Amino acid sequence: MPRHPRLVAVATATAALALIAAGPAAGGDPTVSDPRVVAHFDFAAGETAENIALEPDGSADITFAFARQVARVTKDGDTTVLATLPEVPGAVTPVGGAVVLGIARAHDGTLYVAYVTGKAETGVWRIAPGGGEPEQIGFFPADAFPNGLALDEKCGTLYTADSRLGTVWSLPVTGGTPTAWATGAALEPTEQIPFGANGLKLHHGAVWVSNTARATLLRIPIGPGPDHAAGPVETRATGLTSIDDFAFTGHGDTVLAALNQVDKLELVRPDGTHKTVLTHADGLDNPTSAAVRAKTVYVNSAAYFNTVDPDPNLLLARISKNKH
Repeated sequence: MPRHPRLVAVATATAALALIAAGPAAGGDPTVSDPRVVAHFDFAAGETAENIALEPDGSADITFAFARQVARVTKDGDTTVLATLPEVPGAVTPVGGAVVLGIARAHDGTLYVAYVTGKAETGVWRIAPGGGEPEQIGFFPADAFPNGLALDEKCGTLYTADSRLGTVWSLPVTGGTPTAWATGAALEPTEQIPFGANGLKLHHGAVWVSNTARATLLRIPIGPGPDHAAGPVETRATGLTSIDDFAFTGHGDTVLAALNQVDKLELVRPDGTHKTVLTHADGLDNPTSAAVRAKTVYVNSAAYFNTVDPDPNLLLARISKNKH
């Protein structure tokens, strides 16, 4: 959720939300340890690390929201810009200017990113393996705010969470106009907080979505048949203050969620209880997203709301997997 002066009220309202007390520690919880920041980014240059997709070698492909860039960061912190989304004159969005948000990677290395401009360029853009000139393939309403993004390669479908319109869109990977796949109050923003559906992941036959305004984690089953219709929205966890994007740990439905404005990485159990596993003291600065590969956790921070000494960064930590 990008920072902008217009969102001061949002920050205040979200910070006022109360966290649900975490349930008793479960002996089977994964353990997150040894956090270390491997790369610091330039806040003044718009390198606000927003979303993440992982390469086979463990490098992270990261969207820099306000720089309109996609960069590759190695596990040693070496950073290379792969692509820059085109400048859109007069771009106006709820966070100010144009922003690059969600990212998804195909097995052949093609990258897909969500671009929000307030104009015709709003939608999903494709970047060829290795980088290069981005190409718009998904053409969304100008007032849409496509945020979290995931790819179902088997079905040839991209799903994205629209934070402004409270919608999960589906889009053929070949491109075109998106379809409103899931809607409803559970996905919508509130009067106090104008960011609803935010992060999005595909997991075990369902689309999982975070709702920042409502501090919830949701599950939407993907129906059988050629239309893969959305099932009823299920609330799986509540009390996740300022939840942004998230990742599954590999332990069933256990999730690591980035709680943006409270500087926390939260472990969310399948029963909906949750506990904090990383904080600002570990290097988080308004964390936006997480990813897990084998024994490594990746966490982006964008420093959107840090007005003193913003430190957008990429943090890595170890995860020990339970045996249950």
